[in-house]
Amino acid sequence: MKGPLDRRVDRRAFLSRAAALSLAGAGPLPAVAATRAPRPSATLPFVEPRPEAVADLTELTIAEAMTMIRRGDLVPEELVRAYLTRIAAHEDVYRAFNLVRTQAATAEAREAGRRPARGLLHGIPLAVKDNFFTAGTRTTANSFLFQDFVPPFDATAVARLRRAGAVVLGKAQMGPLATTRATEPDGRITTVNAWAPDDPAVDPGASSSGTATAVAGRLATSGTGTQTGGSITWPANAQNLTGLKPTMGRVSLYGIVPLSYTRDHPGPLARDALDAAIMLSVMAGPDRNDLRTQGLPPVPDLIEAATPVRRRGRVALRWPTRIGVLPGYLSGADDTAAARKRFLDTLDAVPGASLVDVPLPAEWELLTGGAFNNVRLPERSEAFLPQLRRDLRAFGVSVIPWLEGALLGGSEFLIGQRTRLLLLERVLDGLFGQCDVVVQTDPVPFDMLGLPELGLPIGFDRAGLPVGTILGGLPYAEDRLLSVAAAYQARTDWHRRRPADPGAARGFVARGHGRLDAVQVARTTC
Repeated sequence: MKGPLDRRVDRRAFLSRAAALSLAGAGPLPAVAATRAPRPSATLPFVEPRPEAVADLTELTIAEAMTMIRRGDLVPEELVRAYLTRIAAHEDVYRAFNLVRTQAATAEAREAGRRPARGLLHGIPLAVKDNFFTAGTRTTANSFLFQDFVPPFDATAVARLRRAGAVVLGKAQMGPLATTRATEPDGRITTVNAWAPDDPAVDPGASSSGTATAVAGRLATSGTGTQTGGSITWPANAQNLTGLKPTMGRVSLYGIVPLSYTRDHPGPLARDALDAAIMLSVMAGPDRNDLRTQGLPPVPDLIEAATPVRRRGRVALRWPTRIGVLPGYLSGADDTAAARKRFLDTLDAVPGASLVDVPLPAEWELLTGGAFNNVRLPERSEAFLPQLRRDLRAFGVSVIPWLEGALLGGSEFLIGQRTRLLLLERVLDGLFGQCDVVVQTDPVPFDMLGLPELGLPIGFDRAGLPVGTILGGLPYAEDRLLSVAAAYQARTDWHRRRPADPGAARGFVARGHGRLDAVQVARTTC
């Protein structure tokens, strides 16, 4: 495999593209070429299933299930039925889904079993966040506005997953219009964290929390999420998953209910780096319906990048990588800081990795703070102005951010967009002049810039809840991020750990056990 894509991308071209994108699609975006661009491909993974996964099919990773299906040891209908059985047993506690396609998913899996395995996801059961259009299946974005909406077509990402053979188990619960953790549109808490199902106060992780709980609770093999401020990486960290937010434009947003034209990123929530790579390999690529996907470097072989390499019998990084450590990374609660320290020590021992202390770019706190982060709000309001004028009550608990966006002045919006470009320039030229990957605790700055991020598990706190971290990279550095995560996961087993079944929590229903109010939602970034 050739070197990683990130060092062959023209950074100035990416900066120019970001500037054009801030005009909200006024015309074609500048192309971002890569020197010696690799030919797009996707390695077919072969992973021998673990005995415990063979004994309980809902424990199989995508790669393990694919191996069993392709060699005839497992049929898709058997796999789907195992998940539907588990959903029937535990969904009343987890409340991870808005809708479960029991009959349709069973029929689709049965039909897949009659055909030879072709696509990367043949017969693999997935959860799809409820803001992705699904043809013939209700898509509500968990909102009063879309409560009866049945799309006539699939979102591009869903269409690609289905063409690759995936079976959609159901629509995952989400924050209303992707604004906060999963609740009813009026703020009543629904989805719980799979690691603390009896305590609704434990955050399941921002607006993609339904997908995260489904995957963590073994109600789906993997699933889709969207991130505008942290809603892939935060639920991944909260529920011991690997979540990958790709570079802006790498995955089409066509057919996804919008939140922010310049900030929305679709991506996978999975159990490990290899599964995330398989999902993104299918979801990524140009789409004629979305200008943001066009003119980009070809998608490299992400599956190969996420496959650990060994040199002289030891797990090593696929490419030499400087891992930047930001100031304050080791601060925080004692058990969280200890997990981060172990994480860095483990990486430092991997051949090919080198830790580098890197300073924050000038004026970091100001440029990444709430005032400039909020310039995304007019993009949120613009798409829903007719509804805002007609009935504010239709926005439920999330109405305040929409009103804030409608009231933000044009000069403030322009200043914010220009400031974002200044921040991007300082990150590309300054921060990444000293490292290839940066470890971070806050996803928001890289969301603002459209740069890729990967959340992964690194331990547990004293309460038994997952501790995660976030890797950030250069434009189109998904292959580099996956390679680092794969090497780390080959040396640790945090990602293999699963929460206990609800058990004593059986019968608990989150409805009525808590509520988010409009002020809490206004302070939330998703």
